[in-house]
Amino acid sequence: MDSTPLRVCKNLRIPRHKTFVNEAGKSKSSTGWFYGFKLHLLVDDCGEILSFQVTRGNVDDRKPMPTLMKSFIGKVFADKGYILQKLTDLLVLDDITLITTLKKT
Repeated sequence: MDSTPLRVCKNLRIPRHKTFVNEAGKSKSSTGWFYGFKLHLLVDDCGEILSFQVTRGNVDDRKPMPTLMKSFIGKVFADKGYILQKLTDLLVLDDITLITTLKKT
């Protein structure tokens, strides 16, 4: 499980960008600030896409997770950005185990 930014324009052009003015959002990723959308993917161990969702750029990565895993049972591996006790408890009810790396704190 992970997400990746889908940029619609360069950062210098954000004030002039009119095409996705009502749909896109400004957010920060590991590579810096961007304006656009996020692609959330759930893939299996062979790299096949099981589920996907496109959201505004400023949507938290954890928000679309329950929707993406509607018909999924098993273990999900994600990075430490997906750690949230409320989300883990919700997924356990659907027989899904969330496995992430540990945060430093």
